[in-house]
Amino acid sequence: MGTIDLKPGERLDDLQRNGYRIIQDPDKFCFGMDAVLLSGFASAPDGGRVLDLGTGTGIIPILMAAKTGAKELVGLEIQSESAEMANRSVILNDLEEKVKIVEGDIKEAGELFGAASFDVVTSNPPYMIGGHGLQNPDGPKAIARHEVLCDLEDVVKAAARCLKPGGKFYMVHRPFRLTEIMVVMNSYKLEPKRMRLVYPFIDKEPSMVLIEGARGGKSRITVEPPLIIYESQHKYTKEIYDIYGF
Repeated sequence: MGTIDLKPGERLDDLQRNGYRIIQDPDKFCFGMDAVLLSGFASAPDGGRVLDLGTGTGIIPILMAAKTGAKELVGLEIQSESAEMANRSVILNDLEEKVKIVEGDIKEAGELFGAASFDVVTSNPPYMIGGHGLQNPDGPKAIARHEVLCDLEDVVKAAARCLKPGGKFYMVHRPFRLTEIMVVMNSYKLEPKRMRLVYPFIDKEPSMVLIEGARGGKSRITVEPPLIIYESQHKYTKEIYDIYGF
């Protein structure tokens, strides 16, 4: 493993996969369970190319480097500080030959990488609509959680442009926007093929939706069994422990 100097406020977290670690700054933004669940839901072909839109800390490319045989994983991030931090995590884990972090705008992904250039596109995009009323809409946490710099359509449009025909798109989002997600994906010919709802407890409403689309796919979707996070208060279910690698 490489060695990296941490900046003030940063910490190192163990990812429980291949000995990989990641640099995070709690005052700016830390990855959440949604990113881990997406990396568990997504897959990539051996030798394939993967693009993660809005990569943040680089968590999804790093976790997918551990669990797939993809040849190249690219993380696109618009925030300079996040991109620089993600790149240091790549170096820390000796993944420079496999994982690349690119600073840039999701809306320009097609120009940056070329059309139909990836087998898989992943995204854990901002969930909340707009930045109205935010005290600091330019802050890293606001940009990661609210549609300040990009919206759902920007993400889906970029994925459709960058995917090869038949390529797969994987996204985690919020169930309250599921109708919009389906309509937007369909309008860009990313046919929803697989969906799984994530529930905090078995008797609660779902808090996340994991969705897979195929570029140019036929109209047929498989709804997978629910994914339950907690068996009881503070105790994860076995499936969550397995996804995390504990």
